[in-house]
Amino acid sequence: MKVTYDPRTDSLSILLKEGCQVAESEEDRPGVILDYDETGQLIAIEILDASKRVSDARKIEYQLMD
Repeated sequence: MKVTYDPRTDSLSILLKEGCQVAESEEDRPGVILDYDETGQLIAIEILDASKRVSDARKIEYQLMD
């Protein structure tokens, strides 16, 4: 999994599965784009206007639950 933030476009991308081609994209909500592979599996999420939608687009916290 890879998370990137581009301050020029104010977009936050979450790549869930690397090495896959996007076969279909769907705007689930305005500014929230879901990317799917050829089998229909979700492989990426893109959030536009991220600084308005998340607490701090430049900071990420990862937590592993037991």
